[in-house]
Amino acid sequence: MGSEPRTGGDLKGQVTRSAAEIYDGFFVPALFRQWAPRMAEAARLAPGERVLDIACGTGVLAREAALRVAPGGAVVGLDRNVDMLAVAERRAPELEWRLGRAEALPFADASFDAAVGQFGLMFFEDRIAALREQWRVLKPGGRLAVAVWGALEQSPGYAAMAALLRDLFGPRIANELRAPFALGDAAALRALFDQAGIPGVEIESVAGEARFPSIQAWVETDVKGWTLAELLDEAQYATLLREAEQRLAGFVQPGTGQVAFGIPAILATATRPA
Repeated sequence: MGSEPRTGGDLKGQVTRSAAEIYDGFFVPALFRQWAPRMAEAARLAPGERVLDIACGTGVLAREAALRVAPGGAVVGLDRNVDMLAVAERRAPELEWRLGRAEALPFADASFDAAVGQFGLMFFEDRIAALREQWRVLKPGGRLAVAVWGALEQSPGYAAMAALLRDLFGPRIANELRAPFALGDAAALRALFDQAGIPGVEIESVAGEARFPSIQAWVETDVKGWTLAELLDEAQYATLLREAEQRLAGFVQPGTGQVAFGIPAILATATRPA
């Protein structure tokens, strides 16, 4: 539940073009769209500013940022996943999309008014280096806003899904779903910013909600829109779907068939001294 891209020839976390399409069609409305306005507000984006969206995925936050900085502003979306970027560019060809790593941003010092990133920090190979890079490219007075998912235990739907995956396929598969929640501790997140040398960080826990049209849509999104697509074969997928219809039925809203459950996030913001 975030965009984890490739580095060089390393395919760790890389999603396929079809997975990127599913991510954009299902994950974005189910999880990510609700956070884009909140992140834009947290970064205090204003017309005429230049904004960098790190681990932009298919661009939901970058597109929101573009609305906030118009007229006269500019938004750059950066991701290491070429297929995510292909979808992003198709959705908003007027924006600038760059292939690159958060740990080595291909931009000059003090070149952005704001740097934002939602639900990518958990997947970076060197989180401290990534935060230092984001801080480096900010102008004096520039704002940094980063969101990560809260603890898995605070998201009952995904805790139940992870338990189901563990019971069916073992801990290795279940841990793939646990990975997005790796920074779900406010103290641990603050410690990362401290180690990166970023002062004055404000940390806030914010409620959110996951919504899927059905259990089948939820399972398909989590498996085929994520790295699990490469780990489960069709027979295993069918088994998961059958068991999910039973074990996850408690998350279905009466009379609608839709799935809904809480999924909180932690927002971290900081302003570079002028």
